[in-house]
Amino acid sequence: MKNIIKKSLQQLLADRLLFAVLILLLLVSIISSIIVGLSIHFSELQLVSHYSAYGVTHLYRDQWFYLIVFVAFELVTAILHIIISIKLLLVKDRSIAIMFAWIGVGVVLFGLIVALSILNVWKPL
Repeated sequence: MKNIIKKSLQQLLADRLLFAVLILLLLVSIISSIIVGLSIHFSELQLVSHYSAYGVTHLYRDQWFYLIVFVAFELVTAILHIIISIKLLLVKDRSIAIMFAWIGVGVVLFGLIVALSILNVWKPL
């Protein structure tokens, strides 16, 4: 196991483009987590957490700490994309690993857009 990790880190450091994209992915996820985390305000108001066409009310409400899930989503998504990109570099091709890393950047930015749109809808009084 130790040799596999050492080998994967050596190959990652040898590929500068993939390393740069993974660092960018990590920085974007940390910055977006900080932005979303600082935008969350505690309140006794409930906010719309999800929509379902199958329920009675269609709109389901939850407490403010539900928004912390968006912070965790950014970080977990980045970590999983980094791990999978390194594994793709070892098993498959360099170009597939770079493409998957860029897709991770897109997913994190899309998560930031969704989180900020939800936070802009819900304004504490």
